Amino acid sequence: MRVGYTNVAGSDDIDMHVLPLGHGSDRRGFTGAGTIAALATRSGDELTQRCPRLAAMLPELRAALAAHRADDAPVQIRLDQLDADELRLLADILGEGEVTGIVALPDRRVAQIQESVFAGLWRVRIESEGDAPALDYLEFGAIPEIAARAAQDFPAPDITIGEAPEGAMNVMPVLAEIRERMAAHRPGAAPQIINFTLLPMTPADMAHLTATLGNGPIQLYSRGYGSCRVLATGARHVWSVQYLNAMDTPILDTIEVGDVPAAVRAADEDFQDSAERLGEIIEAYFA
Repeated sequence: MRVGYTNVAGSDDIDMHVLPLGHGSDRRGFTGAGTIAALATRSGDELTQRCPRLAAMLPELRAALAAHRADDAPVQIRLDQLDADELRLLADILGEGEVTGIVALPDRRVAQIQESVFAGLWRVRIESEGDAPALDYLEFGAIPEIAARAAQDFPAPDITIGEAPEGAMNVMPVLAEIRERMAAHRPGAAPQIINFTLLPMTPADMAHLTATLGNGPIQLYSRGYGSCRVLATGARHVWSVQYLNAMDTPILDTIEVGDVPAAVRAADEDFQDSAERLGEIIEAYFA
């Protein structure tokens, strides 16, 4: 998969694969069960003494989760004040949730985003490069702001529909429909979906569709109730959304025209549920 801002042959788009934030390190984030196992080896007093800033932060995170709603503006929390022990324990508590992904930035850096086991609470990391400092922060929201802004700001507002290729069947009316729906979309409106599973498309159709839409800056992957791959195209509001079987073969292949797809967004009920589960951890291991 290529993530970038151009689709010209030989361009320097970034070759990317979706990997969890802990990939390649000795420490991988835990699932919820792993978090409990890690915390259970220490007393509440020990945890509070060793990680006082984290212990003070967790109730604030719980309160913010309980108050947040999917339509609220995202809230970011920097982690600069935490020491190495606190960051390791925070990673244990947050774990790795259902959604992971990357966002290619205009300065050639890449933002890695990972939903925690508390849906609606994300960790975002951007590596340093040149004069640009590294960033590492938590964020409450349906989707991290860096992904939502990239989806709005970087893809092209219109597409140029060229001549139909030899062997084309349905691609030209599909492109015309996509272009019309792009122009009509407004933030917050329901997405419009084109289902390729039910629509005959030849290899020439798909090649022309891919070339016309181009590559986008966002790649997201959800491993919730069945796996789902969500890729931004180079056309604003246009997403490739594929639902996959256990062999990573698409069983439902669609184009969505709209905001960031719901398959990778946290919903209202997720924030309340996450606040309750984080509260249980605080009461059991930090009280």
